[in-house]
Amino acid sequence: MVAGRRILLVRLRLIGDVVFTTPLPRGLRRHFPDADITYVVEPLAEPIVRGNPHIDHILVVPRQHGFARWKDDWSWARRLRAERFDIAIDLHGGPRAAWLTWASRAPTRIGYATPGRSWMFTHTVARPDGLAPRHSVRNQWDLLTPLGIGPCDPAHDPVEMAADPEVESRVSARLRDAGIARGTPLVLIHVSAGNPFRRWPPEAFADAVVELARRDPARRFILTSGPSDADAARAIVSQTRARLGPDGSAVMTDDYDIRELRSLAARAAVYIGGDSGPLHVAATTS
Repeated sequence: MVAGRRILLVRLRLIGDVVFTTPLPRGLRRHFPDADITYVVEPLAEPIVRGNPHIDHILVVPRQHGFARWKDDWSWARRLRAERFDIAIDLHGGPRAAWLTWASRAPTRIGYATPGRSWMFTHTVARPDGLAPRHSVRNQWDLLTPLGIGPCDPAHDPVEMAADPEVESRVSARLRDAGIARGTPLVLIHVSAGNPFRRWPPEAFADAVVELARRDPARRFILTSGPSDADAARAIVSQTRARLGPDGSAVMTDDYDIRELRSLAARAAVYIGGDSGPLHVAATTS
């Protein structure tokens, strides 16, 4: 095993999946204190790793299709090879991530044992059954095993997302403009999820808001959603306001980007939502 100092991490696609990888740079930094760590990510999830103190460089690979993707991937392959990485780890397991990992030509290439792609790696790790009762962070951490790195300790290797002072200031101003002072019991509710079977029914969200508001009139509620569910969020706010009467102004909806959602989650007394990227972003706050 090459105890290299230039390390490449490749994790494409979804926000939540990138969140699950954030303990790994910390573990690598602890094992290789002087390592130079580069993380390859797609634009949607780039805010998750931006500002991470254990990552030295972030390369944002746009999602392309057809000939544009083929051409772009060859360009990225040349760039990664020129970086002369010692270790490259495919944290994704998909065809594109595996190809970029292989194209880096790092002497040590680690990935999941996947039919048709294992040959791209010098070391493979068994991919756990998707139905196994084991957290995805531990599954990702298995990819560090060939480097001699021991088991993940959640107490020392939490999921993380760096706070941004500019974002914090912006969110503070928006809350202040909405009449929500610091110290106000804030409930953040995200009504979207990637798949229908992960979504809570709108009436269930409305029932929860009404019950929580009645138990403590001091609470304030912010409902957020993905772009395709903005109408649903507004409908839930309308329903709850109608049921709460004069107290309905405590419930509102607004648009926040992923870094602003992290700031809101950090301030909230509780986060409510389905299995989605924002849920995992909320888990990065304490």
